[in-house]
Amino acid sequence: MIGNEKPLLKSMMGDRIWRLMQSDPEAFKHETREYFARAYPGWTVVRVKYPLVLLRDDRKQV
Repeated sequence: MIGNEKPLLKSMMGDRIWRLMQSDPEAFKHETREYFARAYPGWTVVRVKYPLVLLRDDRKQV
């Protein structure tokens, strides 16, 4: 946990996207954001360090 924030979710993604990290960093960032936007709507990618991606829950709490 960072400061007083909520805990982050740890997730992973496929090798196809990880391979872009070295060959095309901008495509890697785009594909990572798109992947998690579909998989976890309302969550934001906070940190990426192979093999984990940390996500923050930005869904509006009711």
